[in-house]
Formats: sequence, structure tokens, C-alpha cells
Amino acid sequence: MILEGIVTSLNAVGELNVAPMGPIVDESLTWLQLRPFQTSQTFRNLQQRPHGVFHVVDDVLLLAKAAIGKLDLVPETFAANKVTGRVLASACRWYEFEVESLDATHDRTDIRVRVVHVGRLRDFFGFNRAKHAVLEAAILATRLHLLPRDEVERQLAALRSPVEKTAGPNELAAFQLVCDHVTAFFVSDHSEFCPPNSVLPP
Repeated sequence: MILEGIVTSLNAVGELNVAPMGPIVDESLTWLQLRPFQTSQTFRNLQQRPHGVFHVVDDVLLLAKAAIGKLDLVPETFAANKVTGRVLASACRWYEFEVESLDATHDRTDIRVRVVHVGRLRDFFGFNRAKHAVLEAAILATRLHLLPRDEVERQLAALRSPVEKTAGPNELAAFQLVCDHVTAFFVSDHSEFCPPNSVLPP
């Protein structure tokens, strides 16, 4: 099963990286299989420091910002318990891990990690269609170089409906952020499928 969340890792000089990631997990979450690309900062960090923290989150605005590289401010964190790492203060649960194996023979690496500590900050908000739609939109926004424009338009149009019907302020802002990012990507084509403030309240 793939569980979407956020991984924090540190580089050799202790700088924090925050990245959305969907590892393969077992139901007990005793191990995770991470699959970052070799070009990613997460991969470089885990090579240098073979430990990090995986977070279960319900803050889709944070996830969207991290996905499209718009995380201007470092989110609030605190020190992990068992590894040298940082825990997101806004997370629902966190899983501190150590790398057991790392296969870099392909562009998308295969990193198996063992969970060494689990923590809980609060209950998960619950199922919400807008949150799921923003998550899908954020994932879509990381694949613009792989997908044709008409496919991106079609998927975003479908995702817009549950956002407009069920979102709160954070979900509206997150979806608009992703739309603006996609529009900027296709700016040479004068894309109009995500006009400014299309889902934001007046």
C-alpha cells in the first residue's frame, strides 16, 4: 500500500529538507519503502545521513507548497527522539526511520527503511473530498514535464469540483496555488484553464 505524507531529512550540514512522498508501507508501518529520484534532495540527504522522519499529515496547503517548491518559510519543527532529525509540529503522526538498504541502480531509487520510533501529536482530521483532490492536484503538478497539456487540464477540471463543494480556506488556497503553478508552467501556451482566484472566495 502507498501512504502519502511528508519526509523530513537533513543534509551533511544539518539543513532541513521537507518533501512530499508516498512510500510503500505495510499495515503495521514497521518499515517503509521510499522511492525518491536520484536528482532529489531527499535522496542526497539519505545518502549522507541515513535516517529521517516520515509524517502523516492533513495539512494539504503545506503538502502542496512542498510539492511545487513554494515552501518559503521553514515550518515549525522539533527534534526527533531516536534519530538526528526534525519532526513537523503540524503532523498528526510521525515515524522516525533508519535506512537499511539503498539501491541506486535506477533513476528512481529503492530505499528500504526501518521505523525506530513512532509519535502522535493529534488525531487525523478525517476524510474530506477537497483534501484528497488537492493531494491529487499536487501530485499532478510534479508531473507536468511528463504529461500533455490537455491531460493536465482534464484532470484539474475534474478535481476542481470537489474542492469548490467541500473545501475550507486552506484547501481553497492550496488548490489555487497548484493551479497558478500549472498555469505558469504552460505560460508560453497562454493557458487559461486555471484563471486567477478561480476557486478562492471573494
